[in-house]
Amino acid sequence: ATGKINNIEVVVASSNFAFLGGSVSTSESEALVYAVQYAIDNNKSFINFCSGGGMRMMTSAIALNTGMVKTTLAINELKKKKLPYIVCYTDPVSGGILASYASTGDFHLSEPDALVGFAGRRVIEGTVNEQLPENFQKAEHVLSCGFIDTIVQRKDLPLKIGLLLSILLKKQSEVKSGYSDKTSENNIENRE
Repeated sequence: ATGKINNIEVVVASSNFAFLGGSVSTSESEALVYAVQYAIDNNKSFINFCSGGGMRMMTSAIALNTGMVKTTLAINELKKKKLPYIVCYTDPVSGGILASYASTGDFHLSEPDALVGFAGRRVIEGTVNEQLPENFQKAEHVLSCGFIDTIVQRKDLPLKIGLLLSILLKKQSEVKSGYSDKTSENNIENRE
């Protein structure tokens, strides 16, 4: 979809967990690549609402091999053009989605209490032979580990995303430095 947030034009993609657990097959990855290319061609920021269990393995390893690689390469092209990429985690985000395009944003926002993790809890506990904390893979714990930048209620997402885009694109915004009347100097060129 396309639209405006804080009067800034954006391209937005989202996953539908209600359809096969939000798993990504080759067609979904192609749609995501198309959306990213549209953002590049039209010089727009890209926002991705991620939810799903990973790549759709029943469609063969092609979903894994091409889906993860193609979407990550598309996001890299977006970044070369210095266009902002904001990722919003909804519940749950895991597997190949998290291992590829959901982990490469300039900012990672999450809804409260969302499950964010690569593998399932039992798989990890079996691998490391340890009992994991109760809140393991919950957004609040992942935030404390530094993988998520902030947790935002769904109703507050437009305001937060608008502010982030204003800062990244050096647009006039209500974000003011505590030391001057100028807008923040943080921008997309400083992401490294």
